Amino acid sequence: MFKNVRFIIPLFIISVLLSSCFEIIEDVTVKKDGSGNMKLTLNFSQSKTKIGAIMLMDSINGYKVPSRNEIEDQIEQAAARLRTMKGISNVSHTVDFTNFIASINFSFRNVADVNNLVKELLAEVDVKTKIPLTYRYNREEARFSKDYTFSPDVKEQYNKLKERDREVFRSASYISILRFENTISSFSNQGAKMSKNQLAIMQRLPVADLVSGKADISNQIQLSK
Repeated sequence: MFKNVRFIIPLFIISVLLSSCFEIIEDVTVKKDGSGNMKLTLNFSQSKTKIGAIMLMDSINGYKVPSRNEIEDQIEQAAARLRTMKGISNVSHTVDFTNFIASINFSFRNVADVNNLVKELLAEVDVKTKIPLTYRYNREEARFSKDYTFSPDVKEQYNKLKERDREVFRSASYISILRFENTISSFSNQGAKMSKNQLAIMQRLPVADLVSGKADISNQIQLSK
């Protein structure tokens, strides 16, 4: 899928060129049986005026500006590839060209299916690295684990970027939202915050802190039985 379908790149390139802000949002719902839903969103709404102006151009600084049809086609191809993966169903996507927000939504049979999905995608683009983010769920113990592995290679590539490009990552945010059917008894990541109803937990941090190794998004969550 990602050899030919780079559904985040068109908007990302424009964002870099304009030093624009954006958000990467990972919204996961896990049911008691381990199945659930995931929604991945790229939100460029804070820079919609700048991006809207660039979308009217053919190219900028040597980069071809993608058309709306090209962006929609790429996201549709990405969604089509997800539909072929084991344990993944109910795939849908949305693209909002008014606020410049793109989302892909899908259901999973088990959180392990999400790990396999990422593994397959990395293999398709010949990326020989460990999966940076994995999920585990123990139904009997009602325990959910989100494990993040920092990659020094990513930090090395980040440090090679020009200062202007690194600034884009500093202004970009990663937001993780984990939702559950039963209440949260405890969680390990002190950078995360629990909702008042104790059914969800959220963590927000600069993308730059992730790629530079300054932040950790791992979390061990104990749920009520």
